[in-house]
Amino acid sequence: MNPTGRIDSALNSVVTRRAFARRGIFAGLAAAGAAAVGSLNLPVFAQSTFVDADILQFALNLEYLEAEFYTVAVTGLTLKQSGFTTGFSQGAEGDTVGGGKVALSGNVLTAAQAIMRDEQAHVRLLQGALGGRAISKPAINLAALGLGFNSQNEFLILSRAFEDVGVTAYGGAAPLIRDGKILGTAARILATEAEHVGIIRELIAQTTGIAVPALDDQDILPMGSTNGRLVSADDNGLTAVRTPSQVLNIVYAGDRFRGGFFPAGVNGAFNSVTSL
Repeated sequence: MNPTGRIDSALNSVVTRRAFARRGIFAGLAAAGAAAVGSLNLPVFAQSTFVDADILQFALNLEYLEAEFYTVAVTGLTLKQSGFTTGFSQGAEGDTVGGGKVALSGNVLTAAQAIMRDEQAHVRLLQGALGGRAISKPAINLAALGLGFNSQNEFLILSRAFEDVGVTAYGGAAPLIRDGKILGTAARILATEAEHVGIIRELIAQTTGIAVPALDDQDILPMGSTNGRLVSADDNGLTAVRTPSQVLNIVYAGDRFRGGFFPAGVNGAFNSVTSL
């Protein structure tokens, strides 16, 4: 069975039962497990009424954003213009505005093309896994920061931001996923996103004169920035992890319910900045 089939099977057997609306994310965590989480200083989630499908929906929002960014930057076309199905019964479908094809070359172009294919594949994987619970692509404004498409260096800056956020979002969501099959596939997506981060950070390290702004106080900046590191890991060799609220705080550009790259907000249960 392919990964989509395994996830879909797990969702159908776990999420659609009577307990769907009642099951809390943290229910069933042993006290020892909670103590271990605390010792690693991982974020605490206030919400306790979400299930695996909600987490996958949140991930799909981010995959739409990443796939849209690379597709537009590499081809000049949006996902919808490229033949992707982006409208589903869950949530409102929105247009994509801003951005355009970037004059990429050499290793940066090769990397961008490869990452584009991966992000598009992640969109299809999560759409298929969620089935009737797949969310529509929300409205996306790729020009939210006013950069990313005017030069190859701008592309690397925005690519780094998206990839680092993606890694920390999957890392933060991992403890929330209950079904082992879903967690296993999510871990494989995380590994792919981590490879993307490594490639982009290496390309930035090889490029002179890229000023990379910090995303928040957890951000580990790449080489070339003050206290920058080649790998986005702390002194314990661990990447940062972010809660859905912390991720939304970045992609909403500091707003609570909508804004930034998602002018109408994201679709699904995780859709607002509740606590950081």
